[in-house]
Amino acid sequence: MIQVDSLTKRYGRQVLFDRIGFKINRRERVGLVGRNGHGKTTLFRLIAGLEEPDGGTIAVPRNYRIGYVGQELDFREPTVLDEAARALPPDAAGERWRVEKMLFGLGFGREDWARRPEELSGGFQVRLNLTKVLLAEYDMLLLDEPNNYLDIVSIRWLERFLVAWPGELILVTHDRAFMDRVVTHTLAIHRRKVRKIEGDTAKLYAQIALEEETYEKTRTNDERKRKEIETFIAKFRASAQLQGLVESRKKTLAKMGRKEKLETIASLDFDFTLKPFAGKYVMTADGLTFGYEPGRPLVRNFGISIGSKDRVFIIGPNGMGKTTLLKLLAGVLNPEAGTVTKPLAVAAGYFEQTNVQTFVPTNTVLEEIAAARPGADPSRARAIAGMMMFEGDNALKRIQVLSGGEKSRVLLGKIIAAPANLLLLDEPTNHLDMDSSDALLAAIDNFDGAVVMVTHNEMFLHALAERLIVFQGDGMSVFEGTYGRFLEKVGWSAEGGADDPAATNATAEAAPETGAPVGRKEIRKLRAEIIAEKSRALRPLEGRIADLEKAMERGEAQLGRSNKDIVEAAAAKDSVRIVALSKAVHELRREIDARLDELEPLLREYDERKAEFDRRLAALEDGSEGQEG
Repeated sequence: MIQVDSLTKRYGRQVLFDRIGFKINRRERVGLVGRNGHGKTTLFRLIAGLEEPDGGTIAVPRNYRIGYVGQELDFREPTVLDEAARALPPDAAGERWRVEKMLFGLGFGREDWARRPEELSGGFQVRLNLTKVLLAEYDMLLLDEPNNYLDIVSIRWLERFLVAWPGELILVTHDRAFMDRVVTHTLAIHRRKVRKIEGDTAKLYAQIALEEETYEKTRTNDERKRKEIETFIAKFRASAQLQGLVESRKKTLAKMGRKEKLETIASLDFDFTLKPFAGKYVMTADGLTFGYEPGRPLVRNFGISIGSKDRVFIIGPNGMGKTTLLKLLAGVLNPEAGTVTKPLAVAAGYFEQTNVQTFVPTNTVLEEIAAARPGADPSRARAIAGMMMFEGDNALKRIQVLSGGEKSRVLLGKIIAAPANLLLLDEPTNHLDMDSSDALLAAIDNFDGAVVMVTHNEMFLHALAERLIVFQGDGMSVFEGTYGRFLEKVGWSAEGGADDPAATNATAEAAPETGAPVGRKEIRKLRAEIIAEKSRALRPLEGRIADLEKAMERGEAQLGRSNKDIVEAAAAKDSVRIVALSKAVHELRREIDARLDELEPLLREYDERKAEFDRRLAALEDGSEGQEG
């Protein structure tokens, strides 16, 4: 565990932390949340010993090892496999199967294992750093956006790994669903202080909102009392008869102190502007084929018609062609064969990270947003800049000084500035913090046009997806249905498939080598280890399943009460109440359905993992009986 006490850190005039303190106890998995720029990465670097605080202490037990996935690259071995194996503890130096299992889980194919680390893309080099940290058996992991460069299958694998992690960890991620499924506690950096609670992000934000509402009510009441006392003193200051009361009021006023009004924290809050469209389809692709290398198409003979209000999500492992397909649909790339047709009335807003390269570096934020719709009212660009958290003089910052996250917000602002009826979005959450990602999800949900989006964020998929374009295996296909339905009916073939080296090595981990005599004592030890591993792996799933089932039961009970209230309101002809209750019923049903979509894959995962552990135990028992015979 670690103990943080009175920690203070500032850069120039900006104070990030002001005498903060908290503990990370044994076996706690802590989600760290806070706005971009509020100090999450700085706190990691302080804990890892890479920076020094301006005040306070961080107490770490002796011989306690902290692993931090940094951006610095230090590759010394000739191959990816050898470089990853360098992280194995000395007593496990020969266990290459663990390295292979980890590399496979994080999306490295067998063909990657013999490559030089320097040949990897930047994203895969970060993955290799992550692999080394996960293999090294640290006591605590500091994971700063570990899923930024992972595809959806690797993210799901990492989630299972972290849930079973036996030590402590602190996790920063913009993916709220990923965080909530992994963590046991949540720690917020908020107004230069910290708050830590047991539970997920929703519980923490609800507590912060309640505390701030209570503070503001108390402050308002205190101000009202202060004014009443000041009025009394001013009115009767000259009265000899009331001097005693006046002096008493002065003492009361001196004791009261003054609560400062809470500063407004800038937040992303926006809607996409809809351009009306009366047609049925905004886009049709027919026979689409494209590849960067001759004879190796990433997209082959693909066709789809996209309705005017469709929510189509493109999903699959990295490197299979998701971004390429979106570029073809956006008209950025010309297909080798096939066509993409759009009615003239279709106006598309296209978000892709490399689009920030089209910015004029010397432009201000305001000028760049205004350029998306020349001739529009300048006040509109100013309003959009404010929505994107560039208020006041911040709207006059030059593009060349902005961070990656700030440039992403400018790009979103440009899309908002030009009315659209089709949004083409490629990983728009990558540089956004959690609150901004939530705002984007709400804006897409409220948009009354069509959306085609590439994402690995399962919260977005569960909340928004109605149709899926799935890259998997050697091809691509359209799945008509929600993401929860896809997981139930199809699922990801890379999770536990026969070609997964993790499958064979997981068995090798529990079972003795063929022909090697194993005594009853060793078998009992192996059995105890498997049972302990089973408990670690299944307990978080059981907890989450129980929470979802209880929430659904509460929702169903509330639904019953609301339906009864609608009947009573109808009898009373109270139309206003009927409308309000109907909206509440619709929201309740939506929440229940969302929880059901989350519950179904969890139940399937629980059954599959339990069956695997039972199989391993049965194999161990069979081996024991064979020896006794």
